[in-house]
Amino acid sequence: MSQPAIQVENVGKKYLLQHQQQGRRYKALRDVIADKAKSFLNRKSENGKSNSTEEFWALKDVSFEIASGDVVGIIGRNGAGKSTLLKLLSRITEPTTGKIRLRGRVASLLEVGTGFHPELTGRENIFLNGAILGMSKAEITRKFDEIVAFAEVEKFLDTPVKRYSSGMYVRLAFAVAAHLEPEILIVDEVLAVGDASFQKKCLGKMQDVSKGGRTVLFVSHNMGAVTTLCRTGIWMQQGRLVKSGPARQIVDDYLTSNASSQTAVMDLGSLPRLGDFGRKLRIEKLEWLSGLPLQHGEMVSARIHFRALQDVDAITMGIGFSTLEGIRLLTYETDFQDGYRADLKAGTSCCVDFSIPELCLAPGLYALDLGSRSGDSFTMDYLPAFSQIEINIGLKTPGHIARQGAGVRLRSEWQWKTTAASG
Repeated sequence: MSQPAIQVENVGKKYLLQHQQQGRRYKALRDVIADKAKSFLNRKSENGKSNSTEEFWALKDVSFEIASGDVVGIIGRNGAGKSTLLKLLSRITEPTTGKIRLRGRVASLLEVGTGFHPELTGRENIFLNGAILGMSKAEITRKFDEIVAFAEVEKFLDTPVKRYSSGMYVRLAFAVAAHLEPEILIVDEVLAVGDASFQKKCLGKMQDVSKGGRTVLFVSHNMGAVTTLCRTGIWMQQGRLVKSGPARQIVDDYLTSNASSQTAVMDLGSLPRLGDFGRKLRIEKLEWLSGLPLQHGEMVSARIHFRALQDVDAITMGIGFSTLEGIRLLTYETDFQDGYRADLKAGTSCCVDFSIPELCLAPGLYALDLGSRSGDSFTMDYLPAFSQIEINIGLKTPGHIARQGAGVRLRSEWQWKTTAASG
C-alpha cells in the first residue's frame, strides 16, 4: 500500500493579535517611539491601561490524510482557515502545533502573482518559477511553448509582469504551476479570476494533472467546480475540520447547513470582491420581504440595498438562481420589462424591490447570484454564488415532484382529447 501524499497530524496555527491602547485615534512618530520605550520599561500607558495581546488560533487540531493522485476540494466560509491551511501545506509558514508530511514536489498558486518578480518579464518569470520548483532549464524549455499557449500571453511575453492585468497574472501563474509537473498542486480560488473560457481551461488542466497520478488540493467557493473536479471534500469551519469524505456528500452537507442558518436579512457589504467590483457601486444587503423558507409555487419578494461610491450612470440590478454546479436557471433584472436604468450620484444610498408572482423552481437547494451593471455590459458589482437558498415544497407543489435535482416547473395549458374506442 502506497504512503499518503499528504499527512496532517493535530496541526494548529496561532497568531498573536496586538490591541492598541485606548485614547488617540491615530499615532504620530513620537507616539510610536514613546510606546516602544514604555514597552521596554514595562510601564503602563498614559491612560492607565496596558496594551494587550490576544491569542488567535486560525487552525486548531486539524488532522487528515490525502492519498497520492487524489483531487481534494477544501470548502468553508470566509475565515474558516482554508487559506491558512494551504499556506502551511505550501511551507510559506510553519504550524504552531502538530506535524505535516509531504511526499513529492509542491507547486502552489495561492494569490495572483505569488512568486513572480514584478520587474522581470513573463519569459523570465517562467524560468524563475521553474527553478524555484527544482526544474532544470532543459525541463522548463521543453514545457515553455505549452505554458505560453495556455496562458495566452504571447504578445506580452517580454513585458515586465508588473504591467500585466490581474487576469494575465493569474493565467501565467496557473500555467507555470500546472505545467511544470509537480507531484502536488495546491490552488486557492484561481477559478474566481478570468473569464468563463479560462475557468474551463483551468478545470480541464487540473483534471489532466490528476489523471497523471498527481495530487491536487483545490480551495473554492464555487461548489459546482468542487463537485465536478474533486473526488474528496474537506469542510472547514472556524479553524477546525468539520468532516471529510466524498466531495458530493460533503458539499451537500455544507450547503444544507448554510441554508438552514439562512436569515431574512443578509449583510453583503463586507464580502470580498474580485478585481474592481464594488469600487464604484456596492451591494450592501439582501432582504427577503416574503420571509423564509421560500416555497415552490408561492410569491417571492425581496429588497436589494446598494450604495453609489462614485457617480454612476445607467445602473441595472439583478438576481440569479443557479444549480450548485453553476448552471443559471433564472435571471431577474430591473431593466428587462421597461428598460429603466438609474443614474446615481456619489454617496447615494438606494434600494430596489423585486417580486416573483409564482416561484417556478422545483424544491431543492440553489446558489444565489447578485450583480449590477452600467449600460449593457459594464459590471459594477458582482457576488457570484455568495449564498445558497433552499426552496421547500409549497401548497401548490404536486406530490410527485422530488426534492432532489434542480429544475424549473412552469405553469402551462393542456387540453385532453379522447375518442371512443371502436367496438
